[in-house]
Amino acid sequence: MNLPQNQVCTTNTMNSLLRRAPVRSLLKQFSHTKSNLSTAASTHDFPPYLLATPPTSITSFPSSLRVATERILGSNTATVGVWIDAGSRYETSHNNGAAHFLEHMAFKGTQRRTQYMLEVEIENMGGHLNAYTSREQTVYFAKVFERDVPRAMDILADILLNSNLDRGSIERERDVILREMREVNKNPEELTLDHLHATAFSNSGLGRTILGPEENIKKLSREDLREYIDTHYLAPQMVIAGAGAVDHNELCDLANYYFGGLKTELNDEEKKSDAVCLDEAKFVGSDVRFHFPSDTMAHISLAYEGASWTSEYAYPLMILQNLLGSYNRAAPKADLSKLCHSVAMGELANSISTFNTCYKDTGLFGLYSVVESDKVNDLITCVTQNLAEVANHITEEDVERSKTTLKATMLMGLDGNTNVCEDIGRQLLTYGRRMTPAEIFTRIEEMTADDVRAAAHMVFHNKDHAMAAVGGLEGLPSYEWIRSNSF
Repeated sequence: MNLPQNQVCTTNTMNSLLRRAPVRSLLKQFSHTKSNLSTAASTHDFPPYLLATPPTSITSFPSSLRVATERILGSNTATVGVWIDAGSRYETSHNNGAAHFLEHMAFKGTQRRTQYMLEVEIENMGGHLNAYTSREQTVYFAKVFERDVPRAMDILADILLNSNLDRGSIERERDVILREMREVNKNPEELTLDHLHATAFSNSGLGRTILGPEENIKKLSREDLREYIDTHYLAPQMVIAGAGAVDHNELCDLANYYFGGLKTELNDEEKKSDAVCLDEAKFVGSDVRFHFPSDTMAHISLAYEGASWTSEYAYPLMILQNLLGSYNRAAPKADLSKLCHSVAMGELANSISTFNTCYKDTGLFGLYSVVESDKVNDLITCVTQNLAEVANHITEEDVERSKTTLKATMLMGLDGNTNVCEDIGRQLLTYGRRMTPAEIFTRIEEMTADDVRAAAHMVFHNKDHAMAAVGGLEGLPSYEWIRSNSF
């Protein structure tokens, strides 16, 4: 929702909301405000380093453009970037692949910088410029020394908003993306998971691939790419994030200078255009199979509808993912879940791993396995039986062990400026705020075995599933058989 144009900029730090004030006086006031992390975690015995985590400073401008930073004392480098609430799920069949195509074109030159000038400028700073596209987000970021933060912001704004989109470069880049597509298709796991999304969300944008179909890559025009920028790069959909040697006030000034003129909303005509997809994700029980009789291996993704980022089941499912765990025949481990132990003892698969993917309004929770073709039936029978019964076998000991693993994974994921910056940008887009590690630990600690059992029952018990399988699938049971054995 857009803020009224006469509403002043507001700043908040996690649990405290400061009174409204003019930008300058507010930023000055904010610099003296401390986040009360110890209060949020007072009921838990957290280590001092967790409670001493630097606060996240967040400023929201009248346009709804947000700036969020975490200054890490002692750091001489910074990561700054632009997180955009735009990915392949918001594309249509007409322009699917545009966000990824733009990611490639961003580094091919702007109205002020040729591709060579851009490369030399980044290299002379000793910096690093990168970008990636996902189903829900597009991200451009730079890692630089503290003194070069203003130049990094200038470059980021330039490649995002002033890309030349030269027709010759577009034609050359088509071949690059098509080669990338061929490489993706050679990766069985990526290929299988793309097919899984396509069948699980066949009636909504979330089912579209990030690269887009081959026919779109061959025909997307300069006008299509420009239209995508105009309809998706809006102020409310952007977060400017920074971590490390970053001054919040300075980054606010830079964000206002470079991104202050962004549109805040689409007009009626743009909302109806074939460049925008705003549908809700709808999970569809279904499967897709690509059987190659000569293949001796099969790659299978079996998934159920999971939870969104903000669902009450989000944290229980994160714990359940760790509880179910993974197994790899090449790197065996002693502490296996009941499911993985059954797979290992029966030598039913080369590897099996649990995945839990969250999106804004839904999720996918499932298992990806690599299995010899003559053991497909035995593996799926074992997996189906274990998932149907898993809620009955979850113990407090299992949950406590999984909670410890989840907390360790979360902390290791915040190691380094770039990881912190990524966490800030993602959380602002998904939650609308930044949760401190102490708050996340508190939420994890509050989960009980009953919560995890309820989540397992919600996901698996008598529920439709989606499955994608590629390879030798002669023994793969029918959809109906798997569905009828889900309880």
